[in-house]
Amino acid sequence: MHKIFGKKSKSKDNLADYTQNSTQNDLPRPAAETNSVPETNGTSKQQPPVVQKNDTPPQPPRPKLVFHCQQAHGSPTGIISGFTNVKELYQKIADCYDMPVSEILFCTLNTHKVDMSRLLGGQIGLEDFIFAHVRGQPKECEVTKSEDALGLTITDNGAGYAFIKRIKENSIMDKCPLVSLGDHIEKIDGKSLVGCRHFEVAKMLKEIQKGTTFTIRVVEPMKSGFSFVEQKQSKKGSSNIGSGKQTLRLRSTGPATVEDVDDSSNLAIDKINGLLESFMGINDTELAQQIWDMGNKLDNPSDFAMAIDKSEIKDFGFADDFVFDLWGAISDAKSGRLNKTDVKDFSEQF
Repeated sequence: MHKIFGKKSKSKDNLADYTQNSTQNDLPRPAAETNSVPETNGTSKQQPPVVQKNDTPPQPPRPKLVFHCQQAHGSPTGIISGFTNVKELYQKIADCYDMPVSEILFCTLNTHKVDMSRLLGGQIGLEDFIFAHVRGQPKECEVTKSEDALGLTITDNGAGYAFIKRIKENSIMDKCPLVSLGDHIEKIDGKSLVGCRHFEVAKMLKEIQKGTTFTIRVVEPMKSGFSFVEQKQSKKGSSNIGSGKQTLRLRSTGPATVEDVDDSSNLAIDKINGLLESFMGINDTELAQQIWDMGNKLDNPSDFAMAIDKSEIKDFGFADDFVFDLWGAISDAKSGRLNKTDVKDFSEQF
């Protein structure tokens, strides 16, 4: 039997208190007392009864969504709840296991393996099991950029750590034995990248001149002593959210919401994510979701471009041609022209 960690939920206590209060409120109230005045000259006066307003019964507490989690290298099962974004989720996990939140590199859903197709992004299925991958051994190596592209796709955990999502076969980085999927890119030539977004790390790697030798320091996820985590995973990234499944949608701003997932949205998000990977060398399901939500409400590419310029997405510096390609994917998804065969692997560009 798993040992359960985490703070005790008070929802049952609150529910019990409400039941008791409701029972007391439902008891019949005594009739209002009649205030009479002593008889004078054979007459008596009565004051009108005092009308007592019934107090509005307290509302029952809203049910909390509860998720189970473990550390991927092995730990007791913990219980977490009460988060609305990824940073709060990581903090809840850290509190559950009494460790600094900076120890968590990323999380996967329903597998303890370093499986990049099961990364936790902007959505969590209500029945998903969360595995937290924590900092393991640091590794450092020298790399000579002998080709234009290193062959990496970078993503981040939404809480300050960029890490390797994909390694292109037969690329420069594929031939570096110390660098693996899931490794957090901590430093380049001694410069710390902690706190940098994925596109900032990708841009830095892309700007390294061909023929240059640089030093990269990565931190691998901690591995269990009794299981082997394969270094080579499937090259295809996917949101992997089943159709007809309710999920908890996490947002960087605003409360989390429970939503039904539909196939057309998933295809659009995967397509947009593929474009992000092809043009920028990043993989970000949450960003792809944000772009889809924005474009799905608009009718033409001009309005879409203006909406991007007025949003926080403008910080990515999308070129006009790339914005047009994004709109093409959105338009195809809205009209039903997008299908699974259109969502293909993309070549890394740095």
